[in-house]
Amino acid sequence: MNGALLQAWEKTLRRHGDERAVVQAADGLAVTYRELDARAATWLRQFVPEPQALIGRAVIFATPNGVGWLEIFLGLLRAGAVAVPLDAAEPPAAQRQLGEALRAGFWWDGTRLVTLTRAKRHRDPTIRLVKLTSGTTGRPRSLTFTDAQLLADGRQVTATMGIRPRDINYGLIPLGHSYGLGNLTVPLLAQGVPLVCGSAPLPQAIATDFAQWRPTVFPGVPAIWRALAASEVTLTSLRLGISAGAPLPPDVARDFLNRHGCRLHGFYGSSETGGIAYDTTGQATLAGGVGRAMRGVKAQGLRGQRLLVSSPAVFTHGNRRRVKQLGAWIMADRAALDKDGGLRLLGRRGTTVKIAGRRVNLAEVEARLRRLPDVREVWVGVNNGDDAVLGAVVVSARPAMELRAVLHADTPAWKIPKKWAVVAALPITARGKPDTRALHQMLF
Repeated sequence: MNGALLQAWEKTLRRHGDERAVVQAADGLAVTYRELDARAATWLRQFVPEPQALIGRAVIFATPNGVGWLEIFLGLLRAGAVAVPLDAAEPPAAQRQLGEALRAGFWWDGTRLVTLTRAKRHRDPTIRLVKLTSGTTGRPRSLTFTDAQLLADGRQVTATMGIRPRDINYGLIPLGHSYGLGNLTVPLLAQGVPLVCGSAPLPQAIATDFAQWRPTVFPGVPAIWRALAASEVTLTSLRLGISAGAPLPPDVARDFLNRHGCRLHGFYGSSETGGIAYDTTGQATLAGGVGRAMRGVKAQGLRGQRLLVSSPAVFTHGNRRRVKQLGAWIMADRAALDKDGGLRLLGRRGTTVKIAGRRVNLAEVEARLRRLPDVREVWVGVNNGDDAVLGAVVVSARPAMELRAVLHADTPAWKIPKKWAVVAALPITARGKPDTRALHQMLF
């Protein structure tokens, strides 16, 4: 079962075997590449009496970032299984339900592999991963990837961003999320880029980790960069700060630069495509852009502000789009490409709802709110009842009454939210995306 990613791992072992691969900053546990490989083999021997049973079978697991996560993932690669990593905070009952819904073969409950009913076997021997994404529906949707597609994403990331084995990645984003796989997991396995798993997503904890372990590359999310931009801590070893998962407000990029003397580099990607665009200089991020298409990626503007993305990293199983044998995907985000290939995100293609008999495009309402003075971030939604009510959660120093008053000057009444919540920051998930469940609860 020696696929493309495992072959790359074997080369990493030969080149960097006795070098430090992973550090858990919370407890100081450090392992070399060779030790990580041995731990993966031990996990297989201890918990998988018949490794042949895992071939082509999906295995659900929800483990925090660290050596344990990596030894499970690497063990599953070795066994020819299909890894299905979940967020570590997912409750055990929900983990098992997801496994049954996906017809997975097994569920790792933290202590043992539990055999699931209705299991299916993937026929393609190159399939190694299933990503779960809720998209705009809130219902889990599975995306199947080969190890070659995972490898392509990791290599496109490191080549475009200039990340090398002499760097040290700092990991707070989940290792099993699309962002973490491309920026942390695959570079570690395939190219020997070592990893420090952060102790906590708090400025002082991050600064302590940087002082002790000296990481140089930090792929983060806007909420983390906002907190660091407002703090007095220093990250003396930071060479490259990357922001993805959600749009980075330009004021956060400017505040971080002014306080820390380091530009943040916007990065745009998706579960379906892996990395798409990157701001190499950090200049576009200061103006609200996300840079240009990454190496190996083609981004094509379509009518209606749609974006077609094709690359060797785009999933192809269950995806009918092809561009010369590569996967292609039309993004849910609205986007604009300038004449030099610079990409700017314009928000998601909005859901249209009926409110009091009139059609309202949520993306249009959100865009209008973003243009209000002193508004930094916005989320717009509707309640789930029979009578639709429009609501907005806004990050602003101004009260809702003032914001509504500005809107009344030029916005039809049915496009003005009735429910408001003004907050210091939008709640986010572990993946750095707006927590839609929490946002709904704020309003409705």
